[in-house]
Amino acid sequence: MTDEFATHRRSAEGISFTDVGEGPVTLFVHGVFTNGRLWRNCVRRLSDHRRCISIDLPGHGHTPPVGEPSVWGLADAVCTVIDALDLREIHLVGNDTGGAVSQVVLTRDTSKFATFALTNCDTEGNFPPRAFLPAVWAAKAGLFRVSKPLVRLPKIAKQIYRTGYQNVSAVPDDVIVDYLAPILGTAEGARFMTALLSSMSPEQLAPIRPLLATCEVPTAIVWGTGDIFFHRRWADWLVDLIPGAEHVVEIPGGRLFYPDERADELVDALEAHWRRHGG
Repeated sequence: MTDEFATHRRSAEGISFTDVGEGPVTLFVHGVFTNGRLWRNCVRRLSDHRRCISIDLPGHGHTPPVGEPSVWGLADAVCTVIDALDLREIHLVGNDTGGAVSQVVLTRDTSKFATFALTNCDTEGNFPPRAFLPAVWAAKAGLFRVSKPLVRLPKIAKQIYRTGYQNVSAVPDDVIVDYLAPILGTAEGARFMTALLSSMSPEQLAPIRPLLATCEVPTAIVWGTGDIFFHRRWADWLVDLIPGAEHVVEIPGGRLFYPDERADELVDALEAHWRRHGG
């Protein structure tokens, strides 16, 4: 895979991640059908004054399909990296399915986190989003197992991402290939993703609701209003639920389902949040 931060790539018990820069620990968690490269533009802006760790979740990027194919198994992988590096005072950032994963990780031990931030992401009651159900149905129908040729046809493969990106044609071809190759390129990857998507249900995050409802970790909710997957009402739901959450910071018309193309606006919002909370 092409990897702009290849020299900074590390592994902890089989979980791959990049570790770039020095300063406050900032941990990024991506969603499905992407990998840690999703945060590349944020890392470029932040790594001169922050330590930016971008995880490849199991079955994505450089991390093989390991562990349980569910939001709980993905959270285990993030916690593996946190424990292996003995991270403290973490500034945790998650989006899409990675936002759901981050919610689980946060509630396992809130004492490890200095701040929390979510962009457009899955929540209890919207997991998976209604507009994402065709991907779940495609997985269950076995279409992932016969889609390997798309890895060699990035310009066609980009159509998969059109509903998430505002300008998918501007995304480098190699990024799309890196997103899809671990999922569609091997039978094992396709099986893992099928199981992961099949595990999703609206009530699956219900067990962490009481924990989020007592969480005082300063929380930023940065929400793009332009995507079809995560309506603004889910941002308001998070603010109402989490005591440490502030008002919603809107990115008008933005699709933070894939935050790499709106990285400047997201980073501005994150840095404002960190300044307010000593980060």
